[in-house]
Amino acid sequence: MEDTPSPVPTPIRVLLADDQALLRSAFKVLVDSEPDMRVIGEASDGAQAFELARTTRPDVVLMDIRMPGTDGLAATRLITADPELADVRVVMLTTFEVDEYVAAALRAGASGFLGKGAEPEELLNAIRVAAAGDALLSPAATKGLIATFLAQGGGAGTTPATGAAHAQRLAALTGREREVLVLVAAGLSNDGIARRLEVSPLTVKTHVNRAMSKLGARDRAQLVVIAYESGLVRPRAE
Repeated sequence: MEDTPSPVPTPIRVLLADDQALLRSAFKVLVDSEPDMRVIGEASDGAQAFELARTTRPDVVLMDIRMPGTDGLAATRLITADPELADVRVVMLTTFEVDEYVAAALRAGASGFLGKGAEPEELLNAIRVAAAGDALLSPAATKGLIATFLAQGGGAGTTPATGAAHAQRLAALTGREREVLVLVAAGLSNDGIARRLEVSPLTVKTHVNRAMSKLGARDRAQLVVIAYESGLVRPRAE
């Protein structure tokens, strides 16, 4: 009796959004060279990126933060606000890791950000991490950088009303869920949190998912934003 062949995993569907055609071409060659992902569309501005996201339903959008017309930040807000695109993850591409729009991008619903100078493997890893729903930050970024931007109000800024609203939602969390949220905001992975709390990674994943559901967060990046904006976690002075 012949062995039944294993099902071939569905490739990660990637949408590229950048106003530079040469850069899009380079990204496309890189992404399409991987067996587990493929480019399913290219956009030269944010408006086109949003329309393509609606028609092609990518798993991940690599979104340049600065584009003429509708920029990446506005496009990200459109994507993350559309209930039909709830499963689409956006990774922002920035010229510099230290970018004044990074915090605003995370608040807009981006799953993370990556500098355009990142190594190819970093870009590919970011796509895989985002597609898995575990997106947080690019490998070159640190929790300290995000903490700094949130403390400074980077871009959009946090109003007292926003902080109060987050604090009110935190009341719905159990004590363990709040504990896990603090550790997520500290940059720990599920495995790291499991070791810290001496529980299984599956238990941690359950707590993280429940916290995301109660707080209306799309992914871990949004949990980090909420943790800081609500005052549950405060940046430590360097």
